[in-house]
Amino acid sequence: MADEYNPDIVSVVDDDGKEYMFEELDRIETDTGHYVALLPMFDEPEKMLEDDGDIIILKAEEENGEIYLSQIEDEEEFQQIGQIFDERLAELFSDEEEDED
Repeated sequence: MADEYNPDIVSVVDDDGKEYMFEELDRIETDTGHYVALLPMFDEPEKMLEDDGDIIILKAEEENGEIYLSQIEDEEEFQQIGQIFDERLAELFSDEEEDED
């Protein structure tokens, strides 16, 4: 029997109270903080086809016992974290493709 795929689903609410659903692809911890790589999820297939397929990288910060996800404001930090996720996800998905062969 093949392994079942159970994605980690993350709900993010923006400043206007609108909720968005994401699949968590990966998470890392560095000296500068905790980060997550998310892929948007859509209820309607048309919206999924219109999406550009880019992953969303956010910083996880704790405040008063709650975890908040926020944009990475520093461009250099964003580039460094993006490169780490690119390498990790490329390796992860290339391993999965090899397992399927």
